[in-house]
Amino acid sequence: MHLEADMINAVSNYEKTKLSMANVFLQYDQDTMIAKFSLKHDPSWLYLSFVKRIYRINRKSGNVQWSEDDFKTVCEADYNEAMTIYDVLCYSKDECHLAHKFVNVGSLSTVQTGNLSSNNGFFQNTADSFNGKIPELHNACLTLSGKELKKGDVAFELELFPFLPVIIRFWEADDEFPANLQILVDRNILDYMHYETLMFALTHLFHRLKEEIHNDKG
Repeated sequence: MHLEADMINAVSNYEKTKLSMANVFLQYDQDTMIAKFSLKHDPSWLYLSFVKRIYRINRKSGNVQWSEDDFKTVCEADYNEAMTIYDVLCYSKDECHLAHKFVNVGSLSTVQTGNLSSNNGFFQNTADSFNGKIPELHNACLTLSGKELKKGDVAFELELFPFLPVIIRFWEADDEFPANLQILVDRNILDYMHYETLMFALTHLFHRLKEEIHNDKG
């Protein structure tokens, strides 16, 4: 019973944080967001692509939804999705721009303390989940409109957002080494989102890839 109660509390805390950030979103100038990121919009919604899926943000409530059929059916954005979108729209620097130079995401740990170092279990668990699934991972990256690259058993440049690319490189395990997943991001990525938010964004990216792998097997 205690475990169930703790899980309910955790869920409610996530929802409270989402609601709090929705209210923060409403305090920011939406015309600035539209101009900065060339957002499609109408009087009720702002529209944004995130990992090749269309989201909309309610301009009066801050609620974030996504759809794959032009919003005939609608799904509520989860915590990782909503928090990443809020952070980019509200907290990105005014003059944020790409350096057009990719760096290993682990190198960002030299200026910030956090969970994105290359030896972190988060990446290893994801790499292990991709092991033995090279064709499926390759197809998943193609489904997400990735641009294939060299170096790696699977290597693609993918869009986190239309204005913010990321590179994924994967090597399958062999007799000597475990499966290896390398993530490269633009050197200026922390001008677009907080370091902690990058964890949410990558968690969502990996979820989308796993989702497409599952669909491929289905």
